[in-house]
Amino acid sequence: MGILPPVLRAVLFDAGETLVHPAPSFPELFVRVLADAGAERSLEEVLAASAAVLHRFSEAAADRELWTTSPERSAAFWTGVYDRMLAELGIADADGLPATLYAAFTDRANYALFDDVPATLDVLAGRGLALGIVSNFEAWLEDLLADLGVRERFPVRVISGLEGIEKPDPAIFHRALERLGVAPHEAAYVGDNPEFDVDPPASLGMTAVLIDRRDRHPEHDGVRVRDLRDLPGVLEAA
Repeated sequence: MGILPPVLRAVLFDAGETLVHPAPSFPELFVRVLADAGAERSLEEVLAASAAVLHRFSEAAADRELWTTSPERSAAFWTGVYDRMLAELGIADADGLPATLYAAFTDRANYALFDDVPATLDVLAGRGLALGIVSNFEAWLEDLLADLGVRERFPVRVISGLEGIEKPDPAIFHRALERLGVAPHEAAYVGDNPEFDVDPPASLGMTAVLIDRRDRHPEHDGVRVRDLRDLPGVLEAA
């Protein structure tokens, strides 16, 4: 693939659904929790109901509502999301089930790295690029990254649950760039949500890359990859 242009000095990543994921996946873990509670639903039904997650993210951003900055905010946000999903799934008597789901999705044992992450980080680091994280995630992301053996791969970690600011606020990207000591045009940002991970960094002059493993955004007219291992080549051509 050759050597990256000298202007690119750093690559920043989102965390959830970019580097890490509920195992085996968000909908599959959701289905398992429902089944354990005696409320069986199909994977297809849960996938359809999971649109509530992105809708709720957008609502929070529009209302400038911070949801990762304390355990109480996080619990209220996510149990509200699960209430919406359960209503969509026709589960009316859901007493205690949102809290059970919240416990499952905040259990670090239920998370894994995507298979394409380690090799990609090796290639990027081997090219001398600084690596970092900018993520809307609760403070326990620090421990999760350590559990998964990658925390020290990212010397700069700007996690909203620790910083008190969340994407799409450009301040969270500026904070990471300042800590890395790079200008926006010297950095790329990689994430899975166009609203939070493409438009804000691109507006600052960063190279924004959409990771779209599930082909949810085939119409995206910017830089898009389906597998993170394609990222080094895409950045070379960007």
